[in-house]
Amino acid sequence: MLTKEQKEAIVAEVAIVARGAHSAIAAEYRGLTVEQMTKLRQDARNAGVYLRVVRNTLARRALTDTGYACMSDSLKGPLVLAFSKEEPGAAARIVRDFAKTNDKLVVKVIALSGKLLSPGDLAALATMPTREEALSQLLAVLKAPIGKLASTLQAPVGKLVRTVAAVRDQKQAAA
Repeated sequence: MLTKEQKEAIVAEVAIVARGAHSAIAAEYRGLTVEQMTKLRQDARNAGVYLRVVRNTLARRALTDTGYACMSDSLKGPLVLAFSKEEPGAAARIVRDFAKTNDKLVVKVIALSGKLLSPGDLAALATMPTREEALSQLLAVLKAPIGKLASTLQAPVGKLVRTVAAVRDQKQAAA
């Protein structure tokens, strides 16, 4: 049995994490073994995902003044909460990959930046690019016009050089 102070500490901790999180997922873990939950926790920790099993009443209190208050009505049954602290798709990738081998983990609620999504949106959220991938894609988009301009400006000079070389070769062949 948790004391009032312990409950308040849990609520405060979850609320702080929720305020700084990019996305949140609540998944039912009924039927998972301790070893499986330990593996899920390790994977989450390695990916920068905050994972916590919290009583639903405490979770509702913690989410009240955050962008994830929209999840409160859907918190029913034994749930594990996963918050993406570093990038929006991290928790979704962890849950998706774990659920592939453990069908007992069932996604119940997904929220992205305070907007409630359906559990079917897990794959879309999981395939979002990481920050580094998004930056590299942006850089490629920005670099393409510059490269095209450089090749366009270089083309007449290259054509002139090839023409002069062809004339030189023709004169040498005639002589």
